[in-house]
Amino acid sequence: MFFREIDRDIKLSLSIPQYAEELFQLTNNNRDFLKQWLPWLDNVRESSDTREFIELQLLKFQQGKALPVTIFYQERIAGVLGYLIDRANNIGYIGYWLGQEYNGKGIMTTSVRELIEIGYMYYALDRIEIRCAVENTRSRAIPERLGFKNEGTIRHAAKVDDRYQDHVVYGLLKSDS
Repeated sequence: MFFREIDRDIKLSLSIPQYAEELFQLTNNNRDFLKQWLPWLDNVRESSDTREFIELQLLKFQQGKALPVTIFYQERIAGVLGYLIDRANNIGYIGYWLGQEYNGKGIMTTSVRELIEIGYMYYALDRIEIRCAVENTRSRAIPERLGFKNEGTIRHAAKVDDRYQDHVVYGLLKSDS
């Protein structure tokens, strides 16, 4: 199983079904915080929904189309991140979220930095992309801190809570590193 210890507090693990209950509890406890940004929350009502999602992502992992990762902070699940992978074009699309109580500790910036290295080293990615809601300044700060280029804004990129969000597209080429 994939497992990386970044420092004494932060560890990354391949997401597995055994994490479903704890991950669901984190999702459920942070529902109000996350619902302003994530369109899929209404589809996650019980731990079996989280388990099914993890299993689907593991199938994509097996096919080389995704890398689903669970973030642990001080031995507790703090959030998730991962890649959707376009193998034909060597592009990795990173998505992520943390529970509110874990924000502001540098966990996600550290984890995304590690995921970038994994993408270059093990998936031969040439381009990495992150999309964030324009208003989500905390999420946008991560690619900005890590040297991604702001490549523009996609209007009405996601529908969340019956309203459309515009997304900023950030890109990082391997040659930029």
